[in-house]
Amino acid sequence: MNVAAVTLPQPFLRRLKHIVGAGNCRTDPADCWAYGYDNSKRHALPQAVAFAAEHDQVRELAGLCHEFEVPLVARGRGTGTTGATTPIQGGLVLSLERMDRLLEFSPDNRYAVAQPGMTNEALQQAVGRAGFFWPPDPTSSAFCSIGGNLACNAAGPRAVKYGTPRDNTLGLRAVTGAGKEIRTGVFTTKGVVGYDLTRLIVGSEGTLAIITEATLKLTPRPEAKHTLRAVYRDVAAAARAVAAIMAQPVAPCTLEFIDGNALKLAQRHAPLGLPEGAGALLMIEVDGLKAGLAEAAERVGQAAGNDGLLDLSAAATWDEAEHLWQVRKALSPALRQVAPLKINEDVVVPVTELPALIAGLDELSAKHGIPIVNFGHAGNGNIHVNLLAQPQDMERAERCLDEVFGLVLRLRGTLSGEHGVGLAKRDYVDRELDAESMRLMRAVKAQFDPKGILNPGKMLPAAPCG
Repeated sequence: MNVAAVTLPQPFLRRLKHIVGAGNCRTDPADCWAYGYDNSKRHALPQAVAFAAEHDQVRELAGLCHEFEVPLVARGRGTGTTGATTPIQGGLVLSLERMDRLLEFSPDNRYAVAQPGMTNEALQQAVGRAGFFWPPDPTSSAFCSIGGNLACNAAGPRAVKYGTPRDNTLGLRAVTGAGKEIRTGVFTTKGVVGYDLTRLIVGSEGTLAIITEATLKLTPRPEAKHTLRAVYRDVAAAARAVAAIMAQPVAPCTLEFIDGNALKLAQRHAPLGLPEGAGALLMIEVDGLKAGLAEAAERVGQAAGNDGLLDLSAAATWDEAEHLWQVRKALSPALRQVAPLKINEDVVVPVTELPALIAGLDELSAKHGIPIVNFGHAGNGNIHVNLLAQPQDMERAERCLDEVFGLVLRLRGTLSGEHGVGLAKRDYVDRELDAESMRLMRAVKAQFDPKGILNPGKMLPAAPCG
């Protein structure tokens, strides 16, 4: 995917060095190479990389790129899986990894203001000392940045109770593609003045504006947590349990699903002590006040029971909870061993359609000869579909993936829950969105980014000619 070499004008380079300092920009291809990829393994070489430390530098860089019409791709820590930060048109990669400070923390008002390069884990540790947390918790939280979480609306397992980054962001300070500063949102939990640009920018993958500060809504940490593991005969029984759990008043903070194919794979990697005939598994956590939490967990456990339940285990200690989570933790290393080139998609369907989704995926797996394993955030219907393709299988895997997306849309689902669109799903977007909606979205993009310099070629397919 590497782009043809482009020479940036010397006046551009001189002003670039003036804005961030000569020591904070790179133009040697060897130095720029590492900033041309993300965790999708896609790669394209940028012609320059700049490291910003302050909002004003970002504003000046955006204005410079706007003036010279140089593509500008903002990058956090590169943990995304869709190619969203791959600079496919070359130009300048703006690394925000050095903008990693907590600018303000107001426990009484339950918010924190963070720069985009701060990692999710660093934020959690900083506010956790005062008894708070920010609900989004992607699996890569130790490495991923707040800016990246916001760019993709990446949520993680706690979203089933606490919501996504869109639900937990009060406001933003950002820079448009024309180099103009904007402030969106509020510092309060209510606010209805003007259009909701905060929620528009969150999830836009750096195509509308570059976030330089985020005002994040915090939640008090629960006093206690109970962990349950429910093993079922088949996916249909597990899906019935998910629907029953979500229909009763106690909202679990985590409701994770693992299908039978994934269980077999995990057990080959490590003995897990699951009952014979295990065809699906739910990991369930309930949190809140210590008083009454045992009863709340019992309510959830009752809802999890049906005629397909083979085993329901409850953890009495932290060590026991870790043991119950062993199945989920064994999956990633097992997948890496079996198929280093696996295709990982994060589709979403209504909870009631989970059995049809998994059954359809099994049919597609057999049809195309591509092993598929599935796990994910069952309470949201957000399933990570993993096509375990080998290098010689990639053409068949792409045909299979096309039919996977068709299946999801027939079930009234959506093509991405939290990984984003980037390059991986860009060419499928017009199958989910109608032509008029995409026309409006392109018009919005043009208002934020008149010359189309911000992360070009991402999110939406090219507009039809004529």
